[in-house]
Amino acid sequence: MRRFSPEYLRRTREGMWADSRAALAPLSLDGRERILDAGAGTGELARVLTAESPAEVVCLDADPGLLSVAREETDLDVVAGDAVRPPFPDDAFDLVVCQALLVNLPDPTAALRAFGSLSRDAVAAIEPDNADVGVDSTVEAEVTLERQVREAYIEGVETDVAMGDRLVSAFRTVGLESIETRRYYHRKVVEPPYEEASLSAAARKASGAGLADHETELRRVLSAEEYDALRREWREMGRAVVEAMQEETYRRAEVVPFDVVVGRVPG
Repeated sequence: MRRFSPEYLRRTREGMWADSRAALAPLSLDGRERILDAGAGTGELARVLTAESPAEVVCLDADPGLLSVAREETDLDVVAGDAVRPPFPDDAFDLVVCQALLVNLPDPTAALRAFGSLSRDAVAAIEPDNADVGVDSTVEAEVTLERQVREAYIEGVETDVAMGDRLVSAFRTVGLESIETRRYYHRKVVEPPYEEASLSAAARKASGAGLADHETELRRVLSAEEYDALRREWREMGRAVVEAMQEETYRRAEVVPFDVVVGRVPG
Protein backbone atom coordinates (compact mmCIF):
# COMPACT_ATOMS: atom_id res chain seq x y z
CA MET A 1 0.00 0.00 0.00
CA ARG A 2 1.22 3.50 -0.79
CA ARG A 3 2.13 5.81 2.11
CA PHE A 4 1.23 9.47 2.51
CA SER A 5 2.34 12.26 4.81
CA PRO A 6 -0.11 14.26 6.94
CA GLU A 7 0.76 17.32 4.86
CA TYR A 8 -0.17 15.54 1.62
CA LEU A 9 -3.52 14.42 3.02
CA ARG A 10 -4.34 17.92 4.24
CA ARG A 11 -3.36 19.45 0.90
CA THR A 12 -5.40 17.05 -1.22
CA ARG A 13 -8.48 16.90 1.03
CA GLU A 14 -8.65 20.55 2.08
CA GLY A 15 -12.22 21.83 1.78
CA MET A 16 -13.68 18.45 0.85
CA TRP A 17 -17.36 18.15 1.87
CA ALA A 18 -17.40 21.80 2.95
CA ASP A 19 -19.70 22.83 0.09
CA SER A 20 -22.20 19.95 0.11
CA ARG A 21 -22.67 16.57 1.76
CA ALA A 22 -25.65 15.52 -0.35
CA ALA A 23 -23.66 12.71 -1.98
CA LEU A 24 -23.35 11.08 1.46
CA ALA A 25 -27.13 10.59 1.75
CA PRO A 26 -27.04 6.86 0.78
CA LEU A 27 -24.83 6.21 3.85
CA SER A 28 -27.84 6.98 6.10
CA LEU A 29 -25.50 8.56 8.61
CA ASP A 30 -28.19 9.95 10.87
CA GLY A 31 -29.36 6.44 11.79
CA ARG A 32 -26.00 4.80 12.46
CA GLU A 33 -24.76 3.47 15.79
CA ARG A 34 -21.14 2.47 15.14
CA ILE A 35 -19.07 3.45 12.09
CA LEU A 36 -15.58 2.35 11.04
CA ASP A 37 -13.55 4.79 8.96
CA ALA A 38 -11.13 2.36 7.28
CA GLY A 39 -7.90 3.90 6.07
CA ALA A 40 -8.79 6.98 8.10
CA GLY A 41 -5.41 8.67 7.76
CA THR A 42 -5.45 11.89 9.76
CA GLY A 43 -9.23 11.78 10.16
CA GLU A 44 -10.53 14.02 7.37
CA LEU A 45 -13.58 11.86 6.68
CA ALA A 46 -14.00 10.92 10.34
CA ARG A 47 -14.63 14.57 11.17
CA VAL A 48 -17.48 14.64 8.64
CA LEU A 49 -18.92 11.36 9.92
CA THR A 50 -18.90 12.69 13.47
CA ALA A 51 -20.64 15.90 12.42
CA GLU A 52 -23.31 14.07 10.43
CA SER A 53 -24.00 11.06 12.64
CA PRO A 54 -24.75 10.30 16.31
CA ALA A 55 -22.72 7.10 15.91
CA GLU A 56 -19.51 6.15 17.62
CA VAL A 57 -16.82 6.60 14.96
CA VAL A 58 -13.63 4.51 15.03
CA CYS A 59 -10.56 5.28 12.88
CA LEU A 60 -8.52 2.41 11.42
CA ASP A 61 -5.23 2.91 9.59
CA ALA A 62 -2.02 0.99 9.01
CA ASP A 63 0.12 4.08 9.63
CA PRO A 64 0.52 4.87 13.36
CA GLY A 65 1.94 8.30 12.53
CA LEU A 66 -1.23 9.34 10.71
CA LEU A 67 -3.37 7.89 13.47
CA SER A 68 -1.56 9.93 16.10
CA VAL A 69 -2.63 13.06 14.19
CA ALA A 70 -6.20 11.73 13.92
CA ARG A 71 -6.31 11.03 17.67
CA GLU A 72 -4.98 14.46 18.53
CA GLU A 73 -7.21 16.38 16.14
CA THR A 74 -10.49 14.42 16.44
CA ASP A 75 -10.36 12.84 19.92
CA LEU A 76 -11.87 9.69 18.38
CA ASP A 77 -10.90 6.08 19.04
CA VAL A 78 -8.07 5.03 16.73
CA VAL A 79 -6.84 1.52 15.96
CA ALA A 80 -3.70 0.58 14.03
CA GLY A 81 -4.31 -2.24 11.60
CA ASP A 82 -4.53 -3.50 8.04
CA ALA A 83 -7.76 -2.76 6.15
CA VAL A 84 -7.58 -6.18 4.50
CA ARG A 85 -7.15 -7.93 7.88
CA PRO A 86 -8.92 -5.55 10.29
CA PRO A 87 -8.56 -6.35 14.00
CA PHE A 88 -12.29 -6.44 14.78
CA PRO A 89 -14.85 -9.23 15.13
CA ASP A 90 -17.53 -9.79 12.51
CA ASP A 91 -20.57 -7.49 12.66
CA ALA A 92 -18.76 -5.01 14.91
CA PHE A 93 -20.15 -2.02 12.97
CA ASP A 94 -23.32 -1.11 11.12
CA LEU A 95 -21.35 0.91 8.52
CA VAL A 96 -17.79 0.50 7.25
CA VAL A 97 -16.67 3.34 5.01
CA CYS A 98 -13.41 4.35 3.35
CA GLN A 99 -12.30 7.43 1.46
CA ALA A 100 -9.49 7.32 -1.12
CA LEU A 101 -8.33 3.96 0.22
CA LEU A 102 -9.22 1.36 -2.42
CA VAL A 103 -7.38 3.26 -5.16
CA ASN A 104 -4.19 2.74 -3.14
CA LEU A 105 -4.58 -0.99 -2.48
CA PRO A 106 -3.22 -3.74 -4.76
CA ASP A 107 -6.36 -5.82 -4.12
CA PRO A 108 -9.35 -3.58 -3.35
CA THR A 109 -11.81 -6.47 -3.47
CA ALA A 110 -10.01 -8.13 -0.55
CA ALA A 111 -10.63 -5.01 1.54
CA LEU A 112 -14.29 -4.85 0.48
CA ARG A 113 -14.74 -8.49 1.40
CA ALA A 114 -13.29 -7.79 4.85
CA PHE A 115 -15.54 -4.77 5.24
CA GLY A 116 -18.57 -6.91 4.42
CA SER A 117 -17.69 -9.22 7.29
CA LEU A 118 -17.19 -6.33 9.71
CA SER A 119 -20.50 -4.64 8.90
CA ARG A 120 -23.94 -5.92 9.80
CA ASP A 121 -25.64 -3.51 7.39
CA ALA A 122 -23.66 -1.47 4.84
CA VAL A 123 -20.29 -0.83 3.22
CA ALA A 124 -19.41 2.44 1.48
CA ALA A 125 -16.44 3.63 -0.55
CA ILE A 126 -15.64 7.19 -1.61
CA GLU A 127 -12.97 6.97 -4.28
CA PRO A 128 -11.45 9.56 -6.65
CA ASP A 129 -11.63 9.04 -10.39
CA ASN A 130 -8.18 10.39 -11.20
CA ALA A 131 -8.67 9.90 -14.93
CA ASP A 132 -11.44 12.50 -14.94
CA VAL A 133 -9.72 15.34 -13.06
CA GLY A 134 -10.14 18.80 -14.61
CA VAL A 135 -7.66 21.66 -14.22
CA ASP A 136 -7.92 25.25 -15.42
CA SER A 137 -5.19 27.80 -14.85
CA THR A 138 -4.14 31.27 -15.95
CA VAL A 139 -0.71 29.73 -16.54
CA GLU A 140 -1.42 27.79 -19.73
CA ALA A 141 1.55 25.44 -19.39
CA GLU A 142 0.17 24.22 -16.06
CA VAL A 143 -2.91 22.73 -17.71
CA THR A 144 -0.88 20.88 -20.34
CA LEU A 145 1.81 19.63 -17.97
CA GLU A 146 -0.60 18.47 -15.27
CA ARG A 147 -2.54 16.47 -17.85
CA GLN A 148 0.71 14.93 -19.13
CA VAL A 149 1.87 14.04 -15.63
CA ARG A 150 -1.54 12.67 -14.63
CA GLU A 151 -1.69 10.37 -17.68
CA ALA A 152 1.84 9.06 -17.09
CA TYR A 153 1.17 8.61 -13.39
CA ILE A 154 -2.01 6.59 -14.01
CA GLU A 155 -0.06 4.35 -16.38
CA GLY A 156 2.89 3.97 -14.02
CA VAL A 157 1.18 3.51 -10.65
CA GLU A 158 0.72 -0.07 -9.50
CA THR A 159 -2.85 0.33 -8.21
CA ASP A 160 -6.12 1.29 -9.90
CA VAL A 161 -6.31 5.02 -9.19
CA ALA A 162 -9.11 5.61 -11.70
CA MET A 163 -11.60 2.89 -10.78
CA GLY A 164 -14.74 4.58 -12.10
CA ASP A 165 -17.34 1.94 -13.02
CA ARG A 166 -15.02 -0.81 -11.78
CA LEU A 167 -15.79 0.27 -8.23
CA VAL A 168 -19.41 -0.88 -8.59
CA SER A 169 -18.20 -4.13 -10.16
CA ALA A 170 -15.94 -4.72 -7.14
CA PHE A 171 -18.92 -4.30 -4.81
CA ARG A 172 -20.88 -6.87 -6.80
CA THR A 173 -17.92 -9.26 -6.89
CA VAL A 174 -17.85 -9.50 -3.08
CA GLY A 175 -21.62 -10.00 -2.87
CA LEU A 176 -22.78 -6.59 -1.69
CA GLU A 177 -26.35 -5.80 -2.75
CA SER A 178 -28.74 -2.89 -3.42
CA ILE A 179 -25.83 -0.80 -4.64
CA GLU A 180 -26.34 2.96 -4.82
CA THR A 181 -23.97 5.45 -6.43
CA ARG A 182 -23.49 9.19 -6.26
CA ARG A 183 -20.76 11.48 -7.55
CA TYR A 184 -19.18 14.28 -5.55
CA TYR A 185 -17.02 16.96 -7.16
CA HIS A 186 -14.26 18.30 -4.96
CA ARG A 187 -13.48 21.75 -6.33
CA LYS A 188 -10.31 23.50 -5.21
CA VAL A 189 -9.77 27.11 -6.21
CA VAL A 190 -6.62 29.23 -5.85
CA GLU A 191 -7.07 32.96 -6.23
CA PRO A 192 -5.99 36.18 -4.51
CA PRO A 193 -5.51 36.66 -1.63
CA TYR A 194 -3.43 33.49 -1.58
CA GLU A 195 -3.39 31.22 1.45
CA GLU A 196 -0.11 29.93 2.84
CA ALA A 197 -0.86 26.42 1.55
CA SER A 198 -1.26 27.76 -2.00
CA LEU A 199 2.01 29.69 -1.79
CA SER A 200 3.75 26.58 -0.53
CA ALA A 201 2.30 24.48 -3.37
CA ALA A 202 3.58 27.00 -5.93
CA ALA A 203 7.05 26.91 -4.37
CA ARG A 204 7.01 23.12 -4.59
CA LYS A 205 6.23 23.37 -8.29
CA ALA A 206 9.11 25.79 -8.86
CA SER A 207 11.56 23.56 -6.99
CA GLY A 208 10.38 20.36 -8.68
CA ALA A 209 9.37 18.85 -5.34
CA GLY A 210 5.76 18.46 -6.41
CA LEU A 211 6.79 16.35 -9.38
CA ALA A 212 9.26 14.37 -7.29
CA ASP A 213 6.36 13.11 -5.16
CA HIS A 214 5.46 10.87 -8.10
CA GLU A 215 8.93 10.23 -9.51
CA THR A 216 8.81 6.47 -8.97
CA GLU A 217 5.58 6.07 -10.92
CA LEU A 218 6.60 8.47 -13.68
CA ARG A 219 9.95 6.77 -14.27
CA ARG A 220 8.13 3.49 -14.92
CA VAL A 221 6.65 5.15 -18.01
CA LEU A 222 9.15 7.83 -19.02
CA SER A 223 12.76 7.39 -20.07
CA ALA A 224 15.43 9.19 -18.05
CA GLU A 225 15.67 11.84 -20.76
CA GLU A 226 11.89 12.28 -20.88
CA TYR A 227 11.64 12.59 -17.11
CA ASP A 228 14.46 15.14 -16.95
CA ALA A 229 12.86 17.19 -19.74
CA LEU A 230 9.50 17.04 -17.97
CA ARG A 231 11.11 18.16 -14.71
CA ARG A 232 12.70 21.16 -16.43
CA GLU A 233 9.37 22.17 -17.96
CA TRP A 234 7.60 21.60 -14.63
CA ARG A 235 10.01 23.83 -12.73
CA GLU A 236 9.75 26.53 -15.40
CA MET A 237 5.97 26.37 -15.12
CA GLY A 238 6.28 26.60 -11.35
CA ARG A 239 8.38 29.74 -11.60
CA ALA A 240 5.73 31.25 -13.87
CA VAL A 241 3.09 30.43 -11.24
CA VAL A 242 5.17 32.07 -8.50
CA GLU A 243 5.68 35.21 -10.61
CA ALA A 244 1.95 35.41 -11.38
CA MET A 245 1.19 35.07 -7.69
CA GLN A 246 3.53 37.92 -6.91
CA GLU A 247 1.55 40.02 -9.38
CA GLU A 248 -1.74 38.60 -7.99
CA THR A 249 -2.85 37.54 -11.46
CA TYR A 250 -2.74 33.78 -10.87
CA ARG A 251 -5.94 31.75 -10.67
CA ARG A 252 -6.35 28.00 -10.72
CA ALA A 253 -9.31 25.66 -10.39
CA GLU A 254 -9.14 21.90 -10.01
CA VAL A 255 -12.11 19.55 -9.93
CA VAL A 256 -11.62 16.00 -8.66
CA PRO A 257 -14.64 13.69 -9.05
CA PHE A 258 -15.26 11.19 -6.25
CA ASP A 259 -17.54 8.19 -6.73
CA VAL A 260 -19.62 7.40 -3.64
CA VAL A 261 -20.75 3.76 -3.72
CA VAL A 262 -22.84 2.09 -1.01
CA GLY A 263 -23.77 -1.59 -0.84
CA ARG A 264 -25.85 -3.60 1.62
CA VAL A 265 -24.59 -6.71 3.37
CA PRO A 266 -26.81 -9.65 2.35
CA GLY A 267 -28.97 -11.33 4.97
